[in-house]
Amino acid sequence: MKKKVLIFLTTIFSLTLFGQDITGQWNGVLKVQGMQLRLVFNVTKSDNGYYSTMDSPDQGAKDIPVTNTTFKNSKIKFEVTNAKIEYNGELKEKEIIGVFKQGGQEFLMNLSRKTIEKEVLRRPQEPIKPYPYYSEDVTFQNTKAKISLSGTLTLPKKEGNFPVVILISGSGPQNRDGELLGHKPFLIISDYLTKNGIGVLRYDDRGVGQSKGDFKTATSADFATDVESAIAYLKTRKEADKRKIGLIGHSEGGLIAPMVASKSKDLAFIILLAGTGIQGNKLLLLQQELIAKANGSSEAEIKKSNQTNAKLFEMVVQSNDNQKLKTDLANLINETLKNDTSTQIPNGLTKKEYISMQVNQISSPWMQYFIKFNPATVLKKVKCPVLAVNGYKDLQVPPKENLTAIRNALKKGGNKKVTTKIFPNLNHLFQECETGLPSEYGTIEQTFSPIVLTEITKWILNQVE
Repeated sequence: MKKKVLIFLTTIFSLTLFGQDITGQWNGVLKVQGMQLRLVFNVTKSDNGYYSTMDSPDQGAKDIPVTNTTFKNSKIKFEVTNAKIEYNGELKEKEIIGVFKQGGQEFLMNLSRKTIEKEVLRRPQEPIKPYPYYSEDVTFQNTKAKISLSGTLTLPKKEGNFPVVILISGSGPQNRDGELLGHKPFLIISDYLTKNGIGVLRYDDRGVGQSKGDFKTATSADFATDVESAIAYLKTRKEADKRKIGLIGHSEGGLIAPMVASKSKDLAFIILLAGTGIQGNKLLLLQQELIAKANGSSEAEIKKSNQTNAKLFEMVVQSNDNQKLKTDLANLINETLKNDTSTQIPNGLTKKEYISMQVNQISSPWMQYFIKFNPATVLKKVKCPVLAVNGYKDLQVPPKENLTAIRNALKKGGNKKVTTKIFPNLNHLFQECETGLPSEYGTIEQTFSPIVLTEITKWILNQVE
């Protein structure tokens, strides 16, 4: 689940100036769902007009030429064609008041001559160094994938023998802190557990941070081998009690944990934080429906969208020929656009580009695996104790449907050591929230509910006593 707006910057730009001089540096901060990206426009004058470049310091991008710029009657327009970026503003004294557009989305962003710093986000739960426990950066090998993974192992003390949990991230590339929209939930969880006598190993996803490998081509099954390599590594550490190693997985991580546990007799327990219990195609349809409803979409719009998406996902479920799948997906999307004139293609994209973007997303290795995979197939093989928890306002992994499916699958396999719980007023990230919509995640100061932290800690200590 998780979606991030990325800025891809390319090509050049000519400038037509009328009346006022806009040469020099213009600075702004783009705010997208709690994330902040600094942007800098550098405008210089030449015999043929004006030439400008754009910098994105937070993405390490500098001196990127922009495609087109117009300036007339105080109105300025920047276009970065290849990235589908457009900025429209009005020069008022020493500031440009404007709107940044990309991929059909719009964000207010003003530009100033002054250097602008990002706002410091309030994240009151984030621990401050020095930590009152031992922390070590580590590297371990996934021999199956032939890659190395890097992470951090925290222990209550440098010397001793402790229960240890491995944290497994949700979908999308994440670092060892599970960093998302200014939040670091895995850092918060690690800090709390370690202070309470439980060691924690958290690591950068493959291809992220200091970990090697290719994230884009990996599926949940590939990520499961990363977890297996983390378990193997812990067994080499004298500080880790080999009989008391457990897994905590969030979202997709809550799907991966049972995959690993179903094949291992060495795990003491697993915890599923908003883990999935129903097959991917059904989960996505339910997720899309709930988010659309919370965003105010009509029942007719939701029904129409669900019908189309159900057909697309069923094509994936039935497919065993990737090229034919892409062709069939493109044909259905094209036919849908012809019959439904209300569908809006994002600004800057042609119909062909839009269809290609949709096909590539649905037919990606990760998405195909996720859509086809039914968590019940592995849950019924899990024999260790399981704690599965959800937030009541989780719109991405709805609690009732998924916890019921998890309980039923475990029960079918004969596992009686199962605890499930729904926490009121919490969203998918286990934050106290208003609506549960993903758009709230970055605006909420709380990173992870203290109530849930206490609950999972007590449960783990009961398992390893």
